[in-house]
Amino acid sequence: MLRRHRHAARLTLEQLAEASGVSARTLSDMERGRSKGPQHRTVTALADALGLADADRKQLVELAREGRLRDHWARPTGLCELPRSVDDFTGRVAGLAWTRELLRAGDAPGAAGVGLITGSAGLGKTTLAIHAAHALRPDFPDGVFFLDLFGMSPRPLPVDDALGMLLRALGIADQQIPGDVTERASLYRSLLRDRRVLIVLDNAAFEEQVRPLLPGGGAGKALVSSRRLLAGLEGVRRLALGPLPLLEATELLTGILKDRGAPDEGSAVGQLAQLCGGLPLALRIAGNRLVSRPSWNAADLAARLTNEERRLDQLSAGDLKIATAFGLSYEQLATSTRRLFRRLALVPGRNFDAALAAVVGGTSIEEAWNALDELVDLGLLQDRTSERYRFHDLVRLFARDRLQQEEPAAERDALTVTMTSWLLRMATTAGRWFEPGYGDPGQADPDAAELSSAEKADHWLRVNADNWLGALRHGASIGRFTAVLDCAESMDWFSDRWMHAPHWYEVFTLGAEAAAALGDPARQAAQLNMLAWVHLLPREDPETTLRYTAQAIDLATRSGATTQIALAHHHAGGALRRLGRLDEAIAAETQAAQIHLANGDIDRYCHSLGALGTCLRDAGHHTKALEQYLDLLALLNDDRSGMTPSVAAIIRPIALARVGECLGLLGHRAEAIIKLTEAISLMEQVQLPVPQAHSLETLAVLLAEEDRTGESCHAYARAAEVYEAIGDADASSRCRDLANAAP
Repeated sequence: MLRRHRHAARLTLEQLAEASGVSARTLSDMERGRSKGPQHRTVTALADALGLADADRKQLVELAREGRLRDHWARPTGLCELPRSVDDFTGRVAGLAWTRELLRAGDAPGAAGVGLITGSAGLGKTTLAIHAAHALRPDFPDGVFFLDLFGMSPRPLPVDDALGMLLRALGIADQQIPGDVTERASLYRSLLRDRRVLIVLDNAAFEEQVRPLLPGGGAGKALVSSRRLLAGLEGVRRLALGPLPLLEATELLTGILKDRGAPDEGSAVGQLAQLCGGLPLALRIAGNRLVSRPSWNAADLAARLTNEERRLDQLSAGDLKIATAFGLSYEQLATSTRRLFRRLALVPGRNFDAALAAVVGGTSIEEAWNALDELVDLGLLQDRTSERYRFHDLVRLFARDRLQQEEPAAERDALTVTMTSWLLRMATTAGRWFEPGYGDPGQADPDAAELSSAEKADHWLRVNADNWLGALRHGASIGRFTAVLDCAESMDWFSDRWMHAPHWYEVFTLGAEAAAALGDPARQAAQLNMLAWVHLLPREDPETTLRYTAQAIDLATRSGATTQIALAHHHAGGALRRLGRLDEAIAAETQAAQIHLANGDIDRYCHSLGALGTCLRDAGHHTKALEQYLDLLALLNDDRSGMTPSVAAIIRPIALARVGECLGLLGHRAEAIIKLTEAISLMEQVQLPVPQAHSLETLAVLLAEEDRTGESCHAYARAAEVYEAIGDADASSRCRDLANAAP
């Protein structure tokens, strides 16, 4: 047909070549039947040069397309064939939807043609890419090809070899493949431009390996998977895989086990899925082990995996080993980064920052940042918000195994002591920020420069709670009693800011035991008083509070620690009030106030006055209680009282709220609402969530009694939010129900 149209146009081969820009040799190959499926752009250039009408033009283009399809199906088989997809593929619904959207996008300029799937070892990146490619095969009639780039190998697949393999798979004969890498890449991109082809590039090593293998635009698409982030790749859409949620992990494991003769308990399968940490590779290994051993059951294997020391060894089935998968990534690291990676297994908490990493690794903060970036890039660490990092549970076990194998026990112990000392020192410095009149505790410690304000100290203590608490435990176990006691004592005032944190019982128990080991009854009494507080407020166990205060009074009396005697009476007063023994409570709080006043401790004196007012209120002496609180407010507002301003700032809104409560009880609701509203605003400023929540609930009741229903519902809703934030789910639910109950 091409020869007929050329003759009709009265053109020689050379003239048509000049007019179309297609070489005379290519034209000759086409007319002699050696090239039966020329590329689309070649055919359209010839049609333009020949001036073909619509019907003739369409016929020529269609014949060329049919020839290309014949060439495709006649190409050698077995080159870059897509591996089979697993039958029990489960989950990854969002990832599959993302892949469909990406690969079915149009060919318009700017349309994404390359998807990059990243994640750590064992997350199923390859499995997802292969499954998606099989599902989308009908959308790519010109072929779906797969190439392993061996990114985790010591010798990743060279770019020229990769291009050669793909060109052969696309039907290019060896003698037609250019020797130069640039020319190979150009030919490769030209073939992909007009072909509906999907290229799956698995296990990519680095950007320079991948770039020449990507389509340059047009019909061809590509999916790339890599353990590395490949942050330098431009013009690609990214999908970061994480572990499977527990439900999907359980479904995957159930699917693998569906053909087993012996049924497994659902709870045991769920526990097994949880122990695999949502890693599809670990789930596959666990499932395969059970399938290949019919006499086993999920509960037996779960029991084996519960032992952390043996978990990695148990996650092995034939040539599938979870430790091997992690080991490939580990071997990619620089020597210094490998050292930091394994030493991070010593960190007691679930996450950490670069400062702690630098201490553990014995490096500068800048070196720690670089190493952490490398670990995140390879998926061996997960980076969290606020520049914090964490291990996957199984990766942590791998790091611990590497540490035990590669570093002597003496060095490990020394590192643990160094880390423990640093964490205790930092926690103690941070806690001191909240002690009245302490000043800036970070000035004397250059390592604590990041604790340059009370707000930063508060944040550090909260986000590092698991770490410094772990250090407290370890310090106690190795006899560092002075450091442990100093740390526990520094939490006295901070614990009021984070009252419902779950660890205060352990903190002050360790403190009391350390004081006893040091033979210091006065400091032991102080820690027992803190344990009394824990059972009085966060735990609401007044009987246990009274047992601790009795012990504290005995120790404090023997050592002459009058402050601790007064504090014990104060806590006992709170417990007696909750038990309804109000006369005894009033006597205890009165005694505490008298001792504090005699000691000249105005801060604690004011605490006791406030508690005495609460006892009077609960005893029904509302007018006396109101007078008590008004006297307390006057003292708080007296610049000559000698009270620490920071302590006054905390007690003032509580006293103001109590004034509002008493006014409400006396029937002065409008005035009570004003006082409570002011108190709640102050509580929010100084971060007192527990009394704020209680005051919001009281305010809501008063507003409802005044028929201010909308405002009451709003106050209940705010109380529900604050209760939820401090972890009081029951109170939050109660207030939310009341907020929604109004018509």
